[in-house]
Amino acid sequence: MRFKELLDSKENPHSGAPVIAFLGDSVTHGAFECTKGGSGCIFDFAAVYHNRLRLMIAQRYDWIPVSIINAGVSGDCAAGGLQRLERDVISHRPDLCVVCYGLNDVNGELQAYTDALREIFKRLADAGIETLFMTPNMLNTRVGDNVIDEFTVYAEVTAGMQNGGKMDAFMQAARDVAFECGVTVADGYALWKQMQANGMDTTELLANGINHPCREMHGMFAELLYETIFGASSTMPEPEDQPGPEPVEGEELTPLEFETDEEE
Repeated sequence: MRFKELLDSKENPHSGAPVIAFLGDSVTHGAFECTKGGSGCIFDFAAVYHNRLRLMIAQRYDWIPVSIINAGVSGDCAAGGLQRLERDVISHRPDLCVVCYGLNDVNGELQAYTDALREIFKRLADAGIETLFMTPNMLNTRVGDNVIDEFTVYAEVTAGMQNGGKMDAFMQAARDVAFECGVTVADGYALWKQMQANGMDTTELLANGINHPCREMHGMFAELLYETIFGASSTMPEPEDQPGPEPVEGEELTPLEFETDEEE
């Protein structure tokens, strides 16, 4: 890919910052478990797949500060991404844009999905921005125990779309549009289908029991993108620790070393 060629061309030291934009829905936004009240989700920007990819790239090119644009919006579909494409992506002139839609689009009509994807790919190409399409994860195949009460009815609907073949049809149509537009595909959905064929309960891999992949699967997406861009597996180890809990009100925080008063 041109993005790999760009990084390979940068000698050490290099003061520029190549840019990757990520256009998508709640998965790209950084949403994981669903919660009652508040924002409705736990957002974990350290664990989201594009931050994991950034760390993988930094390990390979430790002198190049690759910048990430998170243009993910929870609840968004491809038509919404098209409406904000100029503002959120093209105006920033990224060197690469990763597009990932389908989880919300499957609630609508196939033609609307493919038309919006086709126009996104066309406008990015017209702007000279290299594009990569990543197919998303599978939806749930059953209503799991971790689905909160507010979403049990919707979980039944999404399971029906997954088990009934609608999600499969949308993903195949998306691949066809990407091929038609000359856009490289990182086929995350195919990996999930393969895991299912091997006997894995893929619903267990969903943080909210419906459509948000767990942190481990964000790592899989990052690895898939890395392999697609660079043609090789990364050597980045899986993080051992999950992000710590948010401090509760009234809790005293331990100051960082540089924040302490050195003069007694």
